[in-house]
Amino acid sequence: MQFFSKTNSTPAIQSRNGKIKRLWLDLGDLGVFVRPAGAHDRWQDHGLGLLRTVLKNNGVETDLFSTRSIRAWHELEKIVAGYDQLILNVRSYTYPFAYQAAKIFKKVNPHGLVLTGGMHATVAPDEMEAVPEFDRICQGPGEQIIVDLLKDPLAFPRVVMGVGAKSMADWPMMDRTQWPNPRLNDFPWPLEPECGWGPGPVATIITSRVCPWQCVFCNEASYIPNMGRQSVDNVIDELNFLDEKYGPLGSFVIHDSMFFQNPPWLKEWIEKYPRRANKLWPYWAAARSDTVRQWPDLFEALVRETNWNLVSIGFESGSDRVLKILNKECTAEDNLIAIEHLNRIGDDMERKGIAPPKFWANIMLGIPGEKPEDAFDTIRMLKRMKRVLPSISYYAPYPGSALGYQLIAEGKSMMSKENYHRYPKDEKLKGIDYKFYNQLLAGKFDAEVNRGLMGFEKVKSGEFEEALIKA
Repeated sequence: MQFFSKTNSTPAIQSRNGKIKRLWLDLGDLGVFVRPAGAHDRWQDHGLGLLRTVLKNNGVETDLFSTRSIRAWHELEKIVAGYDQLILNVRSYTYPFAYQAAKIFKKVNPHGLVLTGGMHATVAPDEMEAVPEFDRICQGPGEQIIVDLLKDPLAFPRVVMGVGAKSMADWPMMDRTQWPNPRLNDFPWPLEPECGWGPGPVATIITSRVCPWQCVFCNEASYIPNMGRQSVDNVIDELNFLDEKYGPLGSFVIHDSMFFQNPPWLKEWIEKYPRRANKLWPYWAAARSDTVRQWPDLFEALVRETNWNLVSIGFESGSDRVLKILNKECTAEDNLIAIEHLNRIGDDMERKGIAPPKFWANIMLGIPGEKPEDAFDTIRMLKRMKRVLPSISYYAPYPGSALGYQLIAEGKSMMSKENYHRYPKDEKLKGIDYKFYNQLLAGKFDAEVNRGLMGFEKVKSGEFEEALIKA
């Protein structure tokens, strides 16, 4: 598929020298590219990379800068000065950065245009439209509209409906040099730094978009319609290309919301990846406990034969009552069966002298309606995992999700354009006893949690404060 520009009748905006100066501003926490920071905060934006690749392939030039490369907002004024367009890919958790950047851009360039798109533009258009500095707001996917939008934004209404590809196979291979270069000694640009999941350099990739399940805390399905998955061959070809051009690769991360779906694709991956890849690199990828229970042999083959060494599962809770609140469509029994399955596989591999797989266990606390005993069940579940990297967050009511919309409408959300962020210990919802949860993660309720546990489960520490991450 080609991403060609159409001809518009409205003349494009021109800068004084006859050429439009465009700046794509990568959004993220200030300073993480200039001072020590966690690897996850340094990871790159695939939406930015794809869309700048499309623009480059169509001869539309954009300069690039990242808020992660400045320490304070006042530094941005000199960076944006003299530009005609500011382009922002806005997620809900980067909305405060977009809001602040747009105000600064308009202060310095009062006649310039701010062009926005991304998840927040789709799930919270009312919030975007309330910001006068956002001149154009593109909802939904942008790969087939961005060339025209940047060439002639005045030909479009303020709120624009994006156009995407039907399949990921229609995308060009992303040019990773279109990502920000932090110019740090420990950053293997255009690859990415290791984060404790596998050796570096790391390649983050996407093989599928949109999870088909409808959990009420997730807003992804309201952002982009489902689309065709990348072919197994294309995924392996890209990994080999990255290894040969920028590597050698140490490991990779499959950023799909749900990797472990579509058994025919997964069987083809088992057959081809060990045979065609330059190396059997270890990788991180996501599954669900109910699909692990449904396809246990397929899951085990992937772990053993393709070096899937870090299995990310959104367990969320160990309580059936809370899982129903979340419309997770998994049960506490599903979770325990998946845990026992990977524990068994890991024990067997360890006996054979092979590094065993681990869980990246996504856990959610502070869910509306959750009771202390539900939270104890969740920590009990976590302690049953023999090999685990816990990833615990306090529930955040993001727009675009069914539960988020409900809580926002009820006036219970404590998030806004000034504080839409994912800092671990922030209080995000009215009526939640965050003191209790902080004490729970500090191990203050181990006596209650350990009731019913046996052996290694009971001995394992109940302190998980360090595992609390951004929501």
